[in-house]
Order: sequence, then structure tokens, then C-alpha cells
Amino acid sequence: MIEKPIQDEFSDLLGENVRFDVDTSRMTSLRVGGLADAVATPRDRIELASLLELCARHRVRHRTIGRGFNTIVRDEGVDGVLIQLSSFKRLEERPDGALRAEAGVSHATLTGFCRDRGLAGLEFGAGIPGCVGGWIAMNAGVPDRETKDAVLELEVMSPTGCKRRHLSRKGLDFRYRGLRGLAPGSVLLSALLGVKNSKREAVKAEIDRHLAKRAGTQPLDQPSCGSVFRNPPRGHAGRLIEAAGLKGERRGGARISTLHANFIVNEGGATAADVLALIGQARATVRMRTGIELTPEVRIWGREL
Repeated sequence: MIEKPIQDEFSDLLGENVRFDVDTSRMTSLRVGGLADAVATPRDRIELASLLELCARHRVRHRTIGRGFNTIVRDEGVDGVLIQLSSFKRLEERPDGALRAEAGVSHATLTGFCRDRGLAGLEFGAGIPGCVGGWIAMNAGVPDRETKDAVLELEVMSPTGCKRRHLSRKGLDFRYRGLRGLAPGSVLLSALLGVKNSKREAVKAEIDRHLAKRAGTQPLDQPSCGSVFRNPPRGHAGRLIEAAGLKGERRGGARISTLHANFIVNEGGATAADVLALIGQARATVRMRTGIELTPEVRIWGREL
């Protein structure tokens, strides 16, 4: 819990752009989770830097959350400040042909922008939920292409807000479904993405192909957090869970999807505990049957004890 005098400092800085004791089930795509101590939505880089400095001075933990995909908040809630960059939505084509996209730009906005201008290279992102900041942090992608393949440069703010750097692609350590090498608490502000000119019809056709594939294989009509597990080197997580007989397995209001076993859906009234129980069951059963350890792709947040 953030003490009242410190809450007052956050309010003095951000005004109505900071809220306290916020229900995170309304912020995450799975619609589960307890209360966050605070949620802040800074309007620009100056306000964000001041917010980070304030967090550092009072030793208040901060995390960045976009549209709440790939994130589960435990039922007991989460400590510190959740930072939303929903005001960081600038998207522009530069004279050199690259795109500068701020962290809060949604996948639909980004792919729609490329479709309308005939810019190829980012079609693989069609239908991948979330926003640019989340894509980069998770190195989102499909089997033959990942976000890292498009990134030319990242704009990053230091954990205390005192520095802002532009990091070239050479210095970035992208991994499968992750980005390493940034100091904990760093905030991704924007990305420079490589694209190339193409015909609008060709870009649209490729986007439509990805959207159709997702619609046919993923439970897009139900609340989920996206893929729960990373695919292991020796197989596909969804196939392993299905082979273990867990497709359709239910705990409370949560169920392992009958359409894609690497998705857990909220069928109504699910709690984070329900979801985490299914995650634990899937890991234990697959490990027992195959010896393969499934690694969660989803972030799991809870209060520090």
C-alpha cells in the first residue's frame, strides 16, 4: 500500500491521471485480478520522467502495462504503480521510409496504417493483441517472423526517469518471446520499425491471411491472455497440452480452450486462482507425461510479501 502522503505527491504531479486501489480485472484481457495500489497515465515524456523519479525517491515499485495481454494479476492484487502509456500514440512514416511508433499504438492501428499506405513488413502482427510496447517487450511474432526482425531502434527511458536513450538494433538482446539487457524498470517509449513500399492490395491480402488464420485457430471471442506458454524446442505447447488430455479442462470459471489448448479463457466469473491452477495442472501433467517443462509466456504479477 502506498502511504497517504506519497499518494498526495502522485496526485499533485498527475492530477486525475493517477488513481488508487484500482480493479485490475478491468485492465487485463483475461478479466481477472485484484486491486493495484495505483495506476498512472502520464501525458508525455516530461510527466513520465517526473513520475519515475518520484517512484525512485520513495522506493515505490513501478511496472508498465499496456492493454493487459500476456499479464495475469493475482487475486490479492499488485503493489506499487502500474504505468499505462495510453497517451503515447504517435505513429508516423519518416522520410527514410521507416515508421516511428510510440509504445501505446495498438496492433490494429499499426497494421491498418501500413495497409492504407502499402507498407510491407509488419503484416505478421495482424491480430496479435496488445500494443507496440508490449510487442517489443515480449518479442511477439509468428513461427517465421518476430518483432525483432522489424526493429531498427528503440527509445527507452531509464528506471529513474533521468535519461532517455535511443538504442540501435545491434545493441538489443532479443530472445524468443522476450527482450533482455535493459535495466529493470526501464520504460519503452517508441520504436523505429523497418518497412518497405509495396502494393496496397498485396499488404491487405497478407494482413487478411493472418487475421483469418487467427480467427480459425484461436478463441478470439472469449477473454484470454493470449498464448499461455512458450513453445518448447521439442514441440508446440498447445499440442502437448492437448495430447495430455487437458483440452477443455476447467477450474471455476476458467477453461483450457477447446479451440487451442495453449489458451485459457474466462467463461465468466473466473478468478486468477482458477487460471493459475490450470497453468499449474498443465505444467505438471505435461512434465509427467513427456519430461518437457513448459515455461509460461504470460507475466504473473502479485504483491511482494
